[in-house]
Amino acid sequence: MTWMHERVWMVKLLGVWAVAGMLMAPCALGQQAKTQKLAPYYPTPHSVVEKMLEMAEVKASDTVYDLGSGDGRIVVAAAEKFGATAVGVEFDESLVTQSRMTIKRKGLEQKARIIAGDMMVQDYSPATVVTVYLLPTSNEKMLPILQKQLKPGTRMVCHDFEFHQLTPVKTINVEDDGEGRSHTLFLYVLK
Repeated sequence: MTWMHERVWMVKLLGVWAVAGMLMAPCALGQQAKTQKLAPYYPTPHSVVEKMLEMAEVKASDTVYDLGSGDGRIVVAAAEKFGATAVGVEFDESLVTQSRMTIKRKGLEQKARIIAGDMMVQDYSPATVVTVYLLPTSNEKMLPILQKQLKPGTRMVCHDFEFHQLTPVKTINVEDDGEGRSHTLFLYVLK
């Protein structure tokens, strides 16, 4: 093979790789978009966690799902203080690890667990209570999934950002969370 033939062959090979990369890019971008975080991590103050679970009237017979569970504080409180089965769904691996360590340290492995992954592809059908602290656009993405999977009577509590398509059965304002900030909580009951 001459120098010129080798060069033509290399250009063709690079062209094939470039085309393959362009064809694969939409798949890769679609996958990335599907598994992106739906909200930044901003922990719910402990006083608000308590109010959210009280508002939903969580009891030991409930199964609580926390969407975007962060450091696991809602999951831990639901299991530890209310005796419920609690499941968190979290995308950030470091927060998943932190949550799981807290659950283990508190001996709550039988009542609480964290799912590492994309909240848009989980099965929420066992839930009787769902807690949500996501952005408004994320709430819009999650609501059809929840409405399709959840049973009538399931209680959902949103922190600060409501489900605009639904009418809350109760709204409360937390004037001071102990850190000088106010919060609004919205309770929905699926029909």
